[in-house]
Amino acid sequence: MFSVTVRDHIMIAHSFSGEVFGPAQKLHGATFVVDATFKRRELDDDNIVVDMGLAGQQLHAICAGLSYRNLDDESDFTGVNTSTEFLAKVIADRLADKVAAGELGAGAGGLTGIAVTLHESHIAWAGYERDL
Repeated sequence: MFSVTVRDHIMIAHSFSGEVFGPAQKLHGATFVVDATFKRRELDDDNIVVDMGLAGQQLHAICAGLSYRNLDDESDFTGVNTSTEFLAKVIADRLADKVAAGELGAGAGGLTGIAVTLHESHIAWAGYERDL
């Protein structure tokens, strides 16, 4: 399996509902380093997994749409605990939509999967992986 990873970041505010979250139930900020890994079994005709430039641009566009926002106020997330795991899935699904729309180039049609990891710190991160 071949892979290419691009990186960006998001800065958000949010709160959680539920005792399991302890003090994070209150409004707080979070900054995540976001890694998006694109996978395929065979390289395309240009011997690449995906156009890294386009992959980085599309990841940045998704991150920009989330950054500097209180996710509690966003209609897409009403009543949802926007956990690190949940946000990794949101980003992966939005990237998959961009692949399907051709926004990562024609060669991206051969991608077989996307994995997104959100790093909360140097000691804690979470991710989501999906097939294409």
